[in-house]
Amino acid sequence: MVFAGLTCTAQEQYTGIGLSNRVGVLNAQFNPAELHNQSNKFDIHLIGFNARVSNNKLGVDDIINNDNLENILFRGTDPVNLSANVQAMGLGMSVKFKRWTLGISSTLHGNLDIIDVDPRLGDAFVNAGINALLGGSATVSNNYNQRVNGTTWGELGATVAFSLVNKAKHKLNVGITGKLLFPGSYANLGMDRFTGTISRVGGIALLTNTQASVNIAYSGTLANSFTQFDNYRESAFGGLNGVGADIGINYQWRDTPPENPKKNQNRYKLNLGLALRNLGAMTFNENNNQSTNYTLSIQGTQSLNLNQFENVESLREIETILLNSGYLTRTNGTRDFRVQLPTTLALYGDIKVIPKLFVSAYLLQRLNNVAVNDQIAAQNTFIVTPHVDLGFFEIFVPFTQNEISGFNTGLAFRAGGFFVGSSSGITALMTNAKQADFYMGWRIGIF
Repeated sequence: MVFAGLTCTAQEQYTGIGLSNRVGVLNAQFNPAELHNQSNKFDIHLIGFNARVSNNKLGVDDIINNDNLENILFRGTDPVNLSANVQAMGLGMSVKFKRWTLGISSTLHGNLDIIDVDPRLGDAFVNAGINALLGGSATVSNNYNQRVNGTTWGELGATVAFSLVNKAKHKLNVGITGKLLFPGSYANLGMDRFTGTISRVGGIALLTNTQASVNIAYSGTLANSFTQFDNYRESAFGGLNGVGADIGINYQWRDTPPENPKKNQNRYKLNLGLALRNLGAMTFNENNNQSTNYTLSIQGTQSLNLNQFENVESLREIETILLNSGYLTRTNGTRDFRVQLPTTLALYGDIKVIPKLFVSAYLLQRLNNVAVNDQIAAQNTFIVTPHVDLGFFEIFVPFTQNEISGFNTGLAFRAGGFFVGSSSGITALMTNAKQADFYMGWRIGIF
C-alpha cells in the first residue's frame, strides 16, 4: 500500500547553523538580506545536505525495535502527521561589493507528507483494519481534508542584497532571491470531508455508507510509487516550468570593533531579520500527468472491499480500483496543474549575551493552508539556539519546538567552512523522540 516504506525516505533545514556569524550563500537560504553580511569577499558553496523525518506517532525506539511500523503509525485516535524531506544544495557562489552582494545557488528538494490522516481510515486501507476494528466496526467522520503528498523539484536561485544604511553602529540590508523552478515529480491523494463505516468480517475489511470528495494527482515517476527513495532521486530535476522568490530585510546593531579586529568577522550586538520565503508556484506537465477531482459515494447495501489496497504501490492503482468499483465519479480534472511552493514567514533575532556567547530565537510560520491539495506543506517551528563563536570554530545547541514532533534538541559545529549537526540528535539518543535529522556541508571563503 502507499504508506509502506515511509521511514526509508528521509528527513529540514540547517537548524542553528543558518544564523552562523560565518555568513555566505547558505545564510541567504534563510534571508536573502543576510548575504550582504558576508564574511569574505568571495564565498563558494561546494555542497550541503540535510535530511529530516518528523511525525507524531513513531518514536526512535519504535523504528529500531519494530518491523511492522504501519501498525504503530495507525494506532490511537489522533490524526497521523508525518513529514519527511531531503534537501541538497549544490554549487553556489557570491561576491561582495561595497554596497551590494550578488549570489547564485542550486538546490534539490524531495518532500513526503502525511497530513491529518484518520488512523482508523489509514489502518483500514493499509492493514485491513487490524488495529482499529478487531472484528467490529468503526464510523469515521471528518470535516477536513486528509492528504498524502510527495513532491520533488529543483531550484536555481540568484540573490541580490544591498545596504540601505551602513554606519559604524547601524546596518540595514534588504535582499531578494529570484528562483527558476524545475518541477520533477508529484503525487497527491486528498480525501475531503470523509464519512463512512469500516467493518471487518472474516478477515475482510469493508467500507459502507461513505461519502467524500477525492483528489488524485500524479506526475512523473511518483505516479508509480511515492514511497520509494529511488523515485525521488531519479525525478528531482525536471524542465523549467515555474518561478519563485524570497524577499527579506535585516538590521544589525553593530559591535564596537577592537583595536586590532580579526579579518572577516561579522560583529554585532543584535541581529534581526524578517523574510518571506518560497513565494511562487510551478506547473507539472509530464506525459503521464493527471489531476482529477472525484466524488466517492457508497450507499445502501453497497460495500467496498478494502483488502484490495493492501499491496498497492501507486495512486494510479488506487484510482483504477476505485473506478472499477463503480463508486468513484469524476467531477472535474486537468492534465497540467500548478502546485504552490510552501510559503513561510521567517522572523528571527540573535543577541550577544557576553563576548563570544550569543542566543538566537527563530520562528518559521507557514502562510498557506496545508489542507489545499495543490500545495506543498510546511511546518510551524520555533527554535532557540545558544551558540559560541570562537571565530574559526562555532558550537550550536538548538532547542526546537515543532508542531508535529514536539520538543527536540541537538548539537552542531562549524570549523572554518565545514559544518555538521542535527536539531534532534540529543533527544533522539536520550529519549524516544519522534524526529531524526542530520545535516552537513562545506564552503570556502576567499579574501
